[in-house]
Amino acid sequence: MAKEAVAKTAEQLGKEQRAISVAEFFEKNRHLLGFDNPTKALLTVVKEAVDNSLDACEEAHILPDIKVIIKTVEENVFRVTVEDNGPGIVKQQIPHIFARLLYGSKFGRGKQGRGQQGIGISAAVLYAQLTTGKGTLILSKPAKDKPTHKMELKLDTTKNEPKVLHEEDLKDGPLKHTGTSITLEIQGKYIQSKHSVDEYMRQTAIMNPHANIHYENPPGEKFNWKRSIEKMPKLPTEIKPHPHGVEMGILERMAHATASRTIASFLQNDFCRVGSTSAEEICRLAGLDSGASARTLTGDQIKKLYESIQKVKLMRPPTDCLAPIGTKMFEEGLRTEFKPEFVRAITRDPVVYRGNPFQIEAAIAYGGSLALTQSGEVASEDAVQQPVKLIRYANKMPLLYEQSSCALTKAVQGIKWKRYGLEQSGGGLPSGPASIIVHICSTWVPYTSEGKEAIASYPEIIEEVKLAIQECARDLMRYVSHKARGELAEKKREIFRKYSMELAVSIHAITGEDKEKLQAKLLKIAEKMYKQQGGDEIEEEKPAPAHNEEE
Repeated sequence: MAKEAVAKTAEQLGKEQRAISVAEFFEKNRHLLGFDNPTKALLTVVKEAVDNSLDACEEAHILPDIKVIIKTVEENVFRVTVEDNGPGIVKQQIPHIFARLLYGSKFGRGKQGRGQQGIGISAAVLYAQLTTGKGTLILSKPAKDKPTHKMELKLDTTKNEPKVLHEEDLKDGPLKHTGTSITLEIQGKYIQSKHSVDEYMRQTAIMNPHANIHYENPPGEKFNWKRSIEKMPKLPTEIKPHPHGVEMGILERMAHATASRTIASFLQNDFCRVGSTSAEEICRLAGLDSGASARTLTGDQIKKLYESIQKVKLMRPPTDCLAPIGTKMFEEGLRTEFKPEFVRAITRDPVVYRGNPFQIEAAIAYGGSLALTQSGEVASEDAVQQPVKLIRYANKMPLLYEQSSCALTKAVQGIKWKRYGLEQSGGGLPSGPASIIVHICSTWVPYTSEGKEAIASYPEIIEEVKLAIQECARDLMRYVSHKARGELAEKKREIFRKYSMELAVSIHAITGEDKEKLQAKLLKIAEKMYKQQGGDEIEEEKPAPAHNEEE
C-alpha cells in the first residue's frame, strides 16, 4: 500500500531548496541543445565540433583543413573525431572550453561568429558521458615547436566544472603542426537523408569554399571537398552595442559597471554611434545632468535615460562586424557542388533589427545536376515538379532541422513564384530543378531555441530575404525565358531541316533551279530565322541592375 503524502512545513521546504548548475539543468533537458533523438544527436556533435574548428581557423587567419571521421563502435554507438589545423588551445584553457557550459569568448562580442553562447562543444562532451560513460579525448598543439597537449575530460554536472581524467604532453603527437583534435564516443543513429551528417558536410563545403574538408562516414565512404578559393574571407571587426538594441535591465547593468566617470562619457564610450551631441541630447530629454556619475543612477533615472535613448535619432551601427561570404565565393561554392547551368547570388546591404546589424545573402542554382536523378539520368517530368531544395544558413552554419518554423522558409514561401516562371502550390515552396539558398549573418542571430536550427520571424529579416531572392529570381526568369525561346527556335529549325529537301524538290519542279542550291538557300534562311527567334547559344545572362520590388 502506497504511503500517504505528508504535508511539509515552510522550514522543511526551505531546507530542500538548492541552486541548480546550468550543466545539471541541461543534463536533464538535453533536447534543448539538439540532442532530442539519436539521429539529430550525431549531427549535433559533428556540427558543434566543425563549427568551432572553422571559427578557430578563420580567427587565426589560417585556411582551414578539417578532418571528420565517424567510426562505428557497435550498433548505434559511434566514435567521432574532428581535427583542424587551427591555432590550437593553450593547456590551461582546454578543460574549461570543452567541459564547462557557458564558457567562451564569443558571447556578446559584437561581431559575427558561428558560436555565440559557449554551450555547443561542452554540451557534446556532456552528451558523450551521459550516453556512453566515456570521457572526451582532446589533443591540442598551440605551436609547431611545442609538444601536443593530450587530455581526457568529463564534466561535473553538479558544479559545472571540468574533471580531468588524464593529461600528458606528447613530444611526437599525431598533430604535426598547430591545431586541435577532439574524439568523442556517443550513442546515435546514422542515416542517409536530408537531415544526415553527410548532408551537413556537403552544405558546409558549399558555404566554405576556402576550406579543405575530408569526411569519412560510418559505412566507410570518403569525401574530399578541396578548396576552390585560395583566399580567406573578410574577418569581422568587433563593435560595441548599439543603444537602440539594449533593453532597460542591460542598460542599468552597464551603467553601474562602467569605467566612465559621467553619464555623457558612459554613453559615448560604452556604445557605438553616440557622439557628444547625441549624448547631451539624451541627457537633456531624460532631465539628467550629463556630468553626473552613471554608476549612481537610480532605477527611475535609468528608465528616463532608456526612454530618451529611444527618442534620439542615431546612426545605424557599423557593419564591419559582419563577414558575408560574398557573391563570388557564394557562386563558386554552388558551382562546385551542383554544377548548375545557371547560378545567381546576391549580397544585400546590411540592415538592423533591434539594434543588431544583419545581412542577407541569397542564391538560386538551376539545372545541371539538380535536373538529374541520383543515378545521373535526366529527371522525369514528375520529378522536376518536386519542390525545390531549400538550403538555409546562419553565420555560415547549415540549418537542417525545423525548416517549416524558420523565418527564412516563410520568406521563400511568401513570394509569388509564378511571376518568375516556377510553379507553386498552396503557398508552399516552388517546384522545379532548382535550389534556393539563403544565408543570414549577424552579430546576434535570433534563433528560436538553443538547438540553433530556425530563425525567429522578425519582419525586417523576412522582408530582406524576400528582396534578395526576388532579385535572383528575376535573373532566373530571364534565363529560363531565353532558354525556352532558344529551344523553340531549335525545334523549328530541326523541322525545317527535316523537310528542306522536299520543299527544294517542289520548288525545283516549278522553277527548274538546282535542288542542292535551293536547299542550301533554304537552310541559310532557316539559320537566320533561328537566330532572330532567340536561338543563339544559351548562356547565363548578366544580372539586371538591382531594384527593390514590393510583393
